[in-house]
Amino acid sequence: MIKNPLADKLTGYQLVLASGSPRRQQFFRDLGIDFIIRIKEVDEVYPPNLKGGDIADYLAILKAAPQIDGLEGNEILITSDTVVWHDNASLAKAQDRTEAIKMLQKLSGTWHQVITSVCFTTHHLQKIIRDTTWVKFNPISETEISFYVDKYQPYDKAGAYGIQDWLGAVAIERIEGSYNTVVGLPTHQVYKTLMDMVSQG
Repeated sequence: MIKNPLADKLTGYQLVLASGSPRRQQFFRDLGIDFIIRIKEVDEVYPPNLKGGDIADYLAILKAAPQIDGLEGNEILITSDTVVWHDNASLAKAQDRTEAIKMLQKLSGTWHQVITSVCFTTHHLQKIIRDTTWVKFNPISETEISFYVDKYQPYDKAGAYGIQDWLGAVAIERIEGSYNTVVGLPTHQVYKTLMDMVSQG
C-alpha cells in the first residue's frame, strides 16, 4: 500500500481547519490529509502600531483564541491570515466596488508583499509560521480594473485580487516566493510544520 507520508504521521490526530476560505480548504485536500472545519467568528481588529507580517501573525493567533479551551487532546487547530502590504500600509478586504478599484489602482505597476501567517494550536502548545512573497503588477488600465472587479467581485480577498483569477493571469509580471502563499497558504511550510509537530509528539 502506498502511504501519504504526512497522513500516515497524522494517524491518531484530528486536524481542525478554522477557515471558510475554499482556497485554503482545497490546499488541505491537495495535501491529501483529512480535516474537519470548525469556525468561530472573531472581530479582526489589530493594534494600529502593527505592520506587515506582525498583522498577519496577530490575526492568525486571534482567530484561534475562541477555540483553545474546547480543543480535544488529539486536535491540531489551524488558523491563518493573509496581508497585502503596499507602500507601508495594509490593503485588507475591500468593503465595496469603489474601495476595490482604489486598491487595484495603487497596486498597478508596482511591487507589493503578500504575507500569510499560519497558527498551529493544540491543548498544550501554539506555533506560528509566516511566509512572504513579493508580487509585481504590470500597469493595469481603468477598463481592466473595472472589468475584473465587476465580473469577479473580489471582496473576500486581501488586496482585492486573487492571483488565481483573471487579473493574476493577465497582470502579474513577476513573483518572488511561493505562489501558494499568495493564494492564501504556504503549503510547503504547513507540511513541514505538521511533520515536525507530530514527529515530536
